[in-house]
Order: sequence, then structure tokens, then C-alpha cells
Amino acid sequence: MPFDYKKEYKEFYLPKKTPGIVTVPPMNYLAVRGVGDPNAEDGAYKASIGLLYGVAYTIKMSKKGSHAIEGYFDYVVPPLEGFWQQPGQDAGIDYSRKEDFRFLSVIRLPDFVTKADFDWAVAEATRKKKTDFAPWSS
Repeated sequence: MPFDYKKEYKEFYLPKKTPGIVTVPPMNYLAVRGVGDPNAEDGAYKASIGLLYGVAYTIKMSKKGSHAIEGYFDYVVPPLEGFWQQPGQDAGIDYSRKEDFRFLSVIRLPDFVTKADFDWAVAEATRKKKTDFAPWSS
């Protein structure tokens, strides 16, 4: 059975009903930043989610290809997480200005994923999906 981060780390993914402080240890994430209306059909947010999931599933499915990731174990891709802000809004959100939203969207990666594995996944996703994932490579 694949390792499921939501089930194994409930304190991070299934919060309690009452507020509390949670200490989150260092973790690896895929991350993408952008600006724009999250509802725009051809907007930056939609494109960024495609990038995140394209690389996340390339890493997950590496087990079926020739790229062997050391320490790999089968897992469920963790849920998408997002952080949103709107410049000039100290409190609340002005929904009439969705185009001003700034976002950081992330998907957790297993600790076994190295920089080399990430770079491979970016190149492999670019090749297979015929979409430019290159802005992520460093």
C-alpha cells in the first residue's frame, strides 16, 4: 500500500477543530510563485498547477521508467497547498481585484528526492508533456 502523507502526518494535513500551534519540520516541496486571477481560464495560476502536478507525477511514476531514485518508496502525491496575498490589503481581500493576487503553490515531495532527481523530472516532464518546464531548472 502506498505511503499516504495525509494519513501518516494528520497533524499537518487534517487540523484539529480548535486552533493550535504546530511545529513543522523541514520538508521538501515543489513550489511555484505567480500573480493573477485564480479563475482566469488561461491564467498563470492554472498554468502553474499544471507545472506542479506534471513534475510531481513524473517523480512518482519514475518507478516505471529507467530512472531509479535511490530510496524510492511508493507514495500518494500529497495535496496541493497554497498561500495567497494581495498587495495593499492589510486585512481582508478585495475580490474585485483578483488579478492582483500573488500566490505560492506547493506540493510536498518525499525526502528521498534529490536535486538531481528534480532536474531529471523537469527534463522528463518537458520531453513527455511537450511543455516548457525549464523555468524550474537551475
